[in-house]
Amino acid sequence: MKKILTVAAFTILGFASMNAQDLNYGLKGGINIATATGDNSSSFDAVTAFHIGAMAEIKLTEKFSFQPEVLFSGQGTSFNDDIIELRYINVPLMAKYYVAKGLSLEAGPQVGFLVSAKYLGNDVKDNLAKVDLGLNVGLGYKLDNGLNFGARYNFGLSDVNEIKGLNDSNKNSVFQFSVGYFFL
Repeated sequence: MKKILTVAAFTILGFASMNAQDLNYGLKGGINIATATGDNSSSFDAVTAFHIGAMAEIKLTEKFSFQPEVLFSGQGTSFNDDIIELRYINVPLMAKYYVAKGLSLEAGPQVGFLVSAKYLGNDVKDNLAKVDLGLNVGLGYKLDNGLNFGARYNFGLSDVNEIKGLNDSNKNSVFQFSVGYFFL
């Protein structure tokens, strides 16, 4: 996992040699509304958590940009009013298409690395997949001063369960609402 995060960080930093007009760095944070989908998920309820991290926007053309991010993300679900708390380091790789000045449609893959998992105060990380793959779709709006807003949905693509003897398949499902700032 450390190797993957190192490669992601060097990839983002590697774009630093680009023209300053083509690259912007920034920070973002916001809320997550998360749950799990799949087998027996009708008994799961959504939980509210947060995300925070760094991003870079690389302008490819007038209308297209690439936006890699590294986010600390709280996720999970609620089962019988008890919260299953999951914490990930997520690396979304977003393609952005500007449909109008400042307004973008976004889509791209995401890889998440499980940092911690708690249920009823107990560590349950060994019962869950260490890597979570997903697909993000969303909208963004960026003001000329660097302030930006986003709404995104993450479709979990991989089964997060690794509980021995349990054949249920569950995937993460997360709505994100963000506020960020690009240092222009």
